[in-house]
Amino acid sequence: MADHGETFESADAGASTTFPMQCSALRKNGHVVIKGRPCKIVDMSTSKTGKHGHAKVHLVALDIFTAKKYEDLSPSTHNMDVPNVYRKEYQLLDITDDDFLSLMDEAGNTKDDVKLPEDDVGDRISKMFRDDEKDCNVIVLTAMGEERAMDVKEAPKGN
Repeated sequence: MADHGETFESADAGASTTFPMQCSALRKNGHVVIKGRPCKIVDMSTSKTGKHGHAKVHLVALDIFTAKKYEDLSPSTHNMDVPNVYRKEYQLLDITDDDFLSLMDEAGNTKDDVKLPEDDVGDRISKMFRDDEKDCNVIVLTAMGEERAMDVKEAPKGN
């Protein structure tokens, strides 16, 4: 009775990183998984096919972390995975010498595992924090076990 032969491996509180959704229910600016990557849908069109064929949905989407373009063609009745995407705002405490962001959430918990992005967002974070010496809030996007700083804004005064 001790060994049932089933093992459940989970990285978090059991929440799945994706959920299924029928193609016809997907919407522009929504999210979808294409080739194993979490993407934001930038364009989609539905084509009606022949007598016995299914309507097909053509998706054009951008990887939310790399901005790489992906396309997919799928019958409208099929399910596709949709990533659970979370946006969270953190106060920026510091940028380490090896370009990791030292962040703090509303509850006072610190987070030190988000790397400064190597693009214009990273440049803006660095400039606002290091050069302008402003209090910054960094918006971190999390999906499918990946995280990335997506935006920065000046922290409201009086906190």
